[in-house]
Amino acid sequence: MICKRSIPMEYKYARRMSSVTASEIRELLKLTEQPEVISFAGGLPAPELFPIEEIKAVNDYVLDHNGEHALQYTTTEGYQPLREWIAKRMNTQLGTSFSHENILITHGSQQALDLSGKVFLDEEDVVLCESPTYLAAISAFKAYGCKFAEVRTDENGMIISELEKALKQYPTAKLIYVVPDFQNPTGRTWSLERRQQLAEISARYRVAVVEDNPYGELRYEGSFLPSIKSFDRAGDVLCTGTFSKIFCPGYRIGWIAGEKEVIRKYVLVKQGVDLQCNTIAQMVISAYLEQYDIDVHIDKIREVYRKRRDTAIEAIRQSFPSNISFIKPEGGLFLWIELDEKIDTVKLLEKCLEHNVAFVPGNSFFPNTKKRNTLRLNFSNMPEEKISDGIMRIGRALKEFTEK
Repeated sequence: MICKRSIPMEYKYARRMSSVTASEIRELLKLTEQPEVISFAGGLPAPELFPIEEIKAVNDYVLDHNGEHALQYTTTEGYQPLREWIAKRMNTQLGTSFSHENILITHGSQQALDLSGKVFLDEEDVVLCESPTYLAAISAFKAYGCKFAEVRTDENGMIISELEKALKQYPTAKLIYVVPDFQNPTGRTWSLERRQQLAEISARYRVAVVEDNPYGELRYEGSFLPSIKSFDRAGDVLCTGTFSKIFCPGYRIGWIAGEKEVIRKYVLVKQGVDLQCNTIAQMVISAYLEQYDIDVHIDKIREVYRKRRDTAIEAIRQSFPSNISFIKPEGGLFLWIELDEKIDTVKLLEKCLEHNVAFVPGNSFFPNTKKRNTLRLNFSNMPEEKISDGIMRIGRALKEFTEK
């Protein structure tokens, strides 16, 4: 009997699917799984720094002492002792005044961005963002049919006069999205003055702000700065955070913090998504924080990443042409490079893959405009010798590309 091949059904997808495309970073990661490829593409923490033995011990402790609770459903808001620790940490380090009731546990800070789209955005609404901005935030918000207005930035962050122009141009704008500490992709850090000014201008125009802070603990030099939220008197600023960069990303535990009535809106939409985050993951992290000194662990991460950042910068200075510009970040995971304007880094990437090295072209970080001569390098995920080797490979590929 011969079976006829069925013709695929033309499904009637939601309109939003027309704007949902594959992440360039995720697609690149597929190409870079081969062991011979040195990848600067993903924002991956160093796996050798994960506290594996401690997690084994804490996991056993949680199951032995509270296994029935750990394996059961919990509240949508999340495990209360963990929320209390987060609130205290934010109050101490960022100048906020939160209690556990201001905290919602999310699947990484990425889910907090998606929930922000659900809470605030209708089709055709406008999101104001830095130019460039975090690629996965663009993807999360775009799924809700919004538009983006890019606001110019300089070495101190978003230019506030440009933000005010954009707010006057888009008076119904719903959301301002920013990454003030070691911004992804540029590595920039906002000045104290700009943070205060943003809180003031958001109150004046009554526009919600999402202050995304996945990298804030990873400062390698300079002083920690208070959050934008610490200057918020109108209740317009929400803050995200995550354990992915300071503990391990596989648990996918992050949070969003804000005024209680706003967080209740987030709780409602999260209930329709996944009901809650992983109970045992929350309890294991909470127990680790009780039994071990997280600051000692973070200090180890900072020391390793500082050396890797410095190695990457030295390799760039040795291997790249003199007419480039780049930012030396005070912390975080990324270096942002601008090449000669004639160079298209998407095409350069093709040449680099021939040399078994990869990066992320910068044009994906601009929701509207494109700067095709830019690229982002991650320095946290590999040892110094591979960083030097990989950047030398990019330098050789760049030379071949410009001489052809």
